[in-house]
Amino acid sequence: MNKITQLFENKGKDILSIFFTAGFPELNSTQSIIRALEENGADMIEVGIPYSDPLADGPVIQKTSAMALRNGMSITTLFSQLTEIKKEVHIPLILMGYLNPVLQYGIENFCRQASRCGVSGVILPDLPIDEYETIYGKYFESNHLKFIFLITPDTSTNRILQIDNLSTGFIYAVSSTSTTGKEFCFSPVQIEYLNRLREMKLKNPVLVGFGIHNHETLTAAFGNARGAIIGSAYLKCLIEDNKVETVTRKFFNRLKSTIICLYN
Repeated sequence: MNKITQLFENKGKDILSIFFTAGFPELNSTQSIIRALEENGADMIEVGIPYSDPLADGPVIQKTSAMALRNGMSITTLFSQLTEIKKEVHIPLILMGYLNPVLQYGIENFCRQASRCGVSGVILPDLPIDEYETIYGKYFESNHLKFIFLITPDTSTNRILQIDNLSTGFIYAVSSTSTTGKEFCFSPVQIEYLNRLREMKLKNPVLVGFGIHNHETLTAAFGNARGAIIGSAYLKCLIEDNKVETVTRKFFNRLKSTIICLYN
């Protein structure tokens, strides 16, 4: 059984997924970050594939992506790293990135190699729904990879239903229409948006991402969805101190109590 499916069957709520950029802070940090995140309580890990033009990302992920590329990270290198750690990982790994590098690598080969490396799912936010449905979806399905689509507060009801029909792992509910890493508190409008999703009784579980940065926003996400996705707040900590094990432990300790990190 796919590990994403297992996770949602075994844990009903408060699922925590952490995003990091592969190849940052060092080229070979991937394995140590995955180990540290699992050891400290992450339920799922999103491994970001660095890209030279990450338009949807804020300054934190843009910075870590640029540094990862300078360090020499590539999809081929990432697959090699994931293969090395495959047998140690017991929680779902998801690859998240932009479509262009995946197309350059070859999407059929990408899906095949990802599955062999123990990856459970893929997020490609800029892959058009119609192209997934008519061209590329078969490659993910044949390699037993869950494909996760994103929705925003501006996504129409019909579009949400279409995405729910096509998604095979969970739905990534973007909490705002800004870039990643934007610090905010959940507004009544955003709470209403999440309530609307819950009332639609979608077949896929919903996780909330973008802007989860402290105990308050994490609690709000847990209270209005099956779980939360944190990325920029964790990466900000690694920018300030690249000692992976120590930073990750402190990050989770803060996460359980009060403010995680403050943005500049």
